[in-house]
Amino acid sequence: MSVSNPTLITFVIYIAAMVLIGFMAYRSTNNLSDYILGGRSLGSVVTALSAGASDMSGWLLMGLPGAIYMSGLSESWIAIGLIVGAYLNWLFVAGRLRVQTEHNGDALTLPDYFSSRFEDKSGLLRIISAVVILVFFTIYCASGIVAGARLFESTFGMSYETALWAGAAATIAYTFVGGFLAVSWTDTVQATLMIFALILTPIIVLLATGGVDTTFLAIEAKNPDNFNMLKNTTFIGIISLMGWGLGYFGQPHILARFMAADSVKSIANARRISMTWMILCLGGTVAVGFFGIAYFSAHPEVAGPVNENHERVFIELAKLLFNPWIAGVLLSAILAAVMSTLSCQLLVCSSALTEDFYKTFLRKTASQVELVWVGRLMVLLVALIAIAMAANPNNRVLGLVSYAWAGFGAAFGPVVLISVIWKNMTRNGALAGILVGAITVIVWKHFELLGLYEIIPGFIFASLAIFFVSKMGAPTAGMVERFDAAEKDYNLNK
Repeated sequence: MSVSNPTLITFVIYIAAMVLIGFMAYRSTNNLSDYILGGRSLGSVVTALSAGASDMSGWLLMGLPGAIYMSGLSESWIAIGLIVGAYLNWLFVAGRLRVQTEHNGDALTLPDYFSSRFEDKSGLLRIISAVVILVFFTIYCASGIVAGARLFESTFGMSYETALWAGAAATIAYTFVGGFLAVSWTDTVQATLMIFALILTPIIVLLATGGVDTTFLAIEAKNPDNFNMLKNTTFIGIISLMGWGLGYFGQPHILARFMAADSVKSIANARRISMTWMILCLGGTVAVGFFGIAYFSAHPEVAGPVNENHERVFIELAKLLFNPWIAGVLLSAILAAVMSTLSCQLLVCSSALTEDFYKTFLRKTASQVELVWVGRLMVLLVALIAIAMAANPNNRVLGLVSYAWAGFGAAFGPVVLISVIWKNMTRNGALAGILVGAITVIVWKHFELLGLYEIIPGFIFASLAIFFVSKMGAPTAGMVERFDAAEKDYNLNK
């Protein structure tokens, strides 16, 4: 690996720019609210692009194109499910959650919100939800570190162990220093880079394979079923892929963006920007994997790395088809996808440990400066655990993401969604929803029942638990009063 390697130089410049943004954000981080939610100051563009970038991790440029490359368009049901789920999340949850968190003790984290919304004096709701965040997010962080390691390994010929640390170091640096503002500002840059890569790459692959007609003929020649949306699928298989969309309602790193918006008025514009960005990115991702089938069929001599690991299809196309300097920029988009999501996850874990354990149970009188530094140390702690989990080179990005996504979607999704639209939900209902959702996902995943993605039974059972357990009791007058005030505020300002 030469120091004059254009791809390496591009990576170094990109990483240096992200760390510089971290130091700029450091100057605006004065208290825990700034570190965790950026002082609720995000405008519609940053809210939109940050939500999108924090959502679309390394699987967008590795896991999903790889799945499309292997199986054809039948894997694209997942993209359809995600678009529908994201839109409904923006429509029903985003604005209401922004207002509800403000009316319920100006909550900074999801456990904080649950605790205030349901007047949980015991702290049980806060502890259980914080534990769910730590368990599933550490798995999610590991998936990001695996994706980063794969990128550095295949781009620079590093060993997997070295690549593991190289991929994680920059993200840890700017998250450690700048907190939420650094994460949100860098997300905006990273989202721009990702959409550039995912629009440009499929166009160049199409040109390299002789245009639309030639490309489609080559894909059909390889396997006519590549065009078949129902290839090797069952009703349960399609429902499982579409079910990914349910996960949006419970992802703490995405919900944090809604909580950090400067006002409810910003949400509608942010929704339009975010959904446009998402549709273009997912369309580009599917196209990269699909057109890659034609390219590597025509050039089997360079298909070795992709046949060995199909998640490298975007990486290999970028290296083969572009000038090394442009390839460096495109490959930085994978780093952007990894870093944007990993940084959000590290920050949410840090928030849970700092706000929901340290401040609540250990040091109620801790100063803001102390809490910010505890938050930074927690970022390091979670990152080290995730690196240890990612140490197995046989890990697959999409597999790790699917488990963590299901865990959050089922444990928190129904609780968040129902808590912002139904005022009669109770504390015991919320507790039952989190426990039933999380336990269902773990048990269903272990036994692989019916071949159904575990988020679907988890979401359904958690929703039923919330409804029936809430019906056994009643919310307090204070809970109803705050809900009505927040709903009125939302309707006045949306």
